[in-house]
Amino acid sequence: MAKTIQAIRGMNDCLPTETPVWQWVESKVRSTLASYGYSEIRMPIVENTPLFARAIGEVTDVVSKEMFTFNDRDNESLTLRPEGTAGCVRAGIEHGLLYNQEQRLWYMGPMFRYERPQKGRYRQFHQAGVEVFGIANAEIDAELIILTARLWKELGIEQHVTLQLNSIGSLEARANYRSALVEFLQQYVGLMNEEEKERLLKNPLRILDTKNEALQQALNNAPKLLDYLDDDSREHFARLCAILDNVGISYEINPKLVRGLDYYNKTVFEWVTTALGAQGTICGGGRYDGLVEQLGGHATCGVGFAMGLERLILLVQEVNKAIPLPQSAVDIYLIFAGENTASAAFRLAEKVRSELPHLRTMMHCSGGNFKKQFKRADKSGAKIALVIGESEVQNQQVVVKDLLGGAEQQTVALEAVIDHLKTSFKE
Repeated sequence: MAKTIQAIRGMNDCLPTETPVWQWVESKVRSTLASYGYSEIRMPIVENTPLFARAIGEVTDVVSKEMFTFNDRDNESLTLRPEGTAGCVRAGIEHGLLYNQEQRLWYMGPMFRYERPQKGRYRQFHQAGVEVFGIANAEIDAELIILTARLWKELGIEQHVTLQLNSIGSLEARANYRSALVEFLQQYVGLMNEEEKERLLKNPLRILDTKNEALQQALNNAPKLLDYLDDDSREHFARLCAILDNVGISYEINPKLVRGLDYYNKTVFEWVTTALGAQGTICGGGRYDGLVEQLGGHATCGVGFAMGLERLILLVQEVNKAIPLPQSAVDIYLIFAGENTASAAFRLAEKVRSELPHLRTMMHCSGGNFKKQFKRADKSGAKIALVIGESEVQNQQVVVKDLLGGAEQQTVALEAVIDHLKTSFKE
């Protein structure tokens, strides 16, 4: 017997029992973004590899270890997108959306990273992301944070997330801080593993979010990035904090919260939770005023965030027990048997779908007697069965049966069945 083919490790199926919660969370994301006037953009899943090498950086773990990269038939190097920002910027430059313009964009879809699969983190995962271009002031940073806070309320998780905030200043300020941090860390090289030693040489700010507890203890005495901020970044951060204070958004200033890439500047933020154990960050964002120019466009300021949907859905399921998901995939189940009943059943099914599009109508298509069909109808979870036999076709009637036992079976004239269903589904 042939070996059973299974899904690739870390790339998971989403089964019919799981899709309703996904659809509910995605609908909340879409409706919240629409209420703030943001527009959807859809980018390809595959991009040219140099896009990510230039945007994310050759020395980062994502580019050096985690990307799914392959050569196509023309020997061009292509990569499954590991994140959405680079592709969004590429699309904005290519289609002339960014120069001297303001854009508020969002996207949603699968991303790919080759890493060890674990709960809430997979090789194919899904993100919703927002990117704003052409607005330099702190008000837009505040709007993104306020927008996410509203989304948490919509999802019923607002009591289980905390906002962490920091400013990483300008490139020059960060270079000065980088020198001070490296000098401080030299005395703790003995506490570092090989990966941390490599980061000390290539990307020392990333050591600030190390999971090494001994090194974290030492970092409590490290120089603080906030002490090295330039005046413009300091004013920007103060303005952001003042807005958040005025609208009642609580936050913690986390001086260890950084981004390791040069195009990031000023605001960085994360929403974290303790409800999922080690996988604590559900949304992260920040300002990246240097990225558009780095990818070949005109200098354009940018700010955005991304949230992993798998982790977000885990949190929703953990803490929100009142998700209004449909209890059944079907409202009406249409049964028919006998000569000339199939055509009448199809006509009725399409009439119901046209005039009552909010109801979910399933038609029995696998044959069998009425007893077998009623078993299928009961299994579907439908509230009502519409039954057509030969006598119903002859008399232009439909039998309406309440499958949940709340009302007597009735025979209704075909022309009156829509009104009857409207009344039944109001109750």
